[in-house]
Amino acid sequence: MSTPPHPHHEPDAPRDLVGIGIGPFNLSLAALAHPLTALDTAFYDQRPSFAWHPGLLIDGSRIQVPFLADLVTLADPTSPWTFLNHLKSRDRLFPFYFAERFHIQRAEYDTYCRWVAAGLTGLHFGHQIDAVRWNPERDVFEVDYTQLGPDGEAEALGRTHTRNIALGIGTEPHIPEPLKTLVEAPGVPVVHSADYLAHRDTFRTADHVTVIGSGQSGAEIFLDLLRARPAGREKIHWLGRTEAFAPMEYSKLGLEHFTPDYTRYFHALPEAVRDRLVTSQWQLHKGIDADTIAAIHDELYHRTLNGGWPDVVLTPGVRVRTAGRLATTKVELHLEHTQQDSRSRLTTDAVILATGYRERPLDRLLAGLDPYLRRDSRHRPRIDERFRLALDPSISAANCHIYVQNAERHTHGVGTPDLGLAAWRSATILNSLTGKETYPLPARTAFTTFGLDQQQHPHIPRARQAPVLTPLVDDRQ
Repeated sequence: MSTPPHPHHEPDAPRDLVGIGIGPFNLSLAALAHPLTALDTAFYDQRPSFAWHPGLLIDGSRIQVPFLADLVTLADPTSPWTFLNHLKSRDRLFPFYFAERFHIQRAEYDTYCRWVAAGLTGLHFGHQIDAVRWNPERDVFEVDYTQLGPDGEAEALGRTHTRNIALGIGTEPHIPEPLKTLVEAPGVPVVHSADYLAHRDTFRTADHVTVIGSGQSGAEIFLDLLRARPAGREKIHWLGRTEAFAPMEYSKLGLEHFTPDYTRYFHALPEAVRDRLVTSQWQLHKGIDADTIAAIHDELYHRTLNGGWPDVVLTPGVRVRTAGRLATTKVELHLEHTQQDSRSRLTTDAVILATGYRERPLDRLLAGLDPYLRRDSRHRPRIDERFRLALDPSISAANCHIYVQNAERHTHGVGTPDLGLAAWRSATILNSLTGKETYPLPARTAFTTFGLDQQQHPHIPRARQAPVLTPLVDDRQ
């Protein structure tokens, strides 16, 4: 699907910004760029339409950030693309008001994003980006793409030129090495949670099911399967590598790790310190929502009312060493308990891998720019505080940049994939791109001060003073 060209765009003129990938983050960027009519922008995605984790839109599952963390509100609450305006356009404001839900369902967030995508111009679905190069003669980036038909077949080739690029290519399902051959084998019911709903009926009818992964997706899938299976004959194993089925950190001050203040603090830390922090902060973003944990316990407890225990096994601290097919219909998992240093085997009929996602490597797309990229000690792209890749001075001197979205956890911390920072990051990118404060952003966003360096401290606004009132004159005297 293509949209009309920008009214000021000349066929051979470079655009101001090309976005690659249209997930929530680049959709946020497109929504905030929409009223900036002087900017010539275009966004491309190879999928036929917008879709947000369709395999995990389980009935009742909720996003883990408040509805205010939509695509635009935390940068511009007056934008026409807010979640509340979406509700208004569907005559749903009063039902939402009485529902009193601060956290909306995933399916509702997906519907909201689809509404925004349908209303914006400059979004090109069905376009696969093939290569990105630097043209030193024109001081622009060249972006080659293939236009795809409804069946995914190539229909036409094209090229656009741009001064700036925003990479929003997202993440991809992570398949643990011991299970890759089973996922790729035909007819074996071993799938990643990203495809859970497409195979849900198979899992519900399987005699024994194993869920691997102790995060939110694993918990939601375990609960969904549990509710669908008869009491006493559940036959579900739930395994996780973490030491416990732990709740996500959701205290008020803990959540301040997902503020611009913490992002700036993290970015200024030495590389080795950042790497150590990322691995230690898993419970900030990989734990389980407390309500989901409570719902699982309630369901399990309910199944003990008539005596006996449900036929389920929940074991944390376990990793899969190897896996293979047993006969033609079953899977055998070789397990290791990390604390006990013990091993065992598990035979199961189906496996769901709720093993998370990994950032898609930028090298695949930016192979043509490799000589221009500047990297850190672990060969990862260096990214500055304004979310720009560190490039050769010959490119940056031309005031051309590549911005990244959700590919900078190693430089910007745990808030990188968080929807709550989407609007702020998009506004930061647009302010950098326009060279002015197009979207005024707050100087301070957290009560916590992350560090002792006084120069790092944000400006603390003065307390609001009550106005001085002029005494009334008694005119009776």
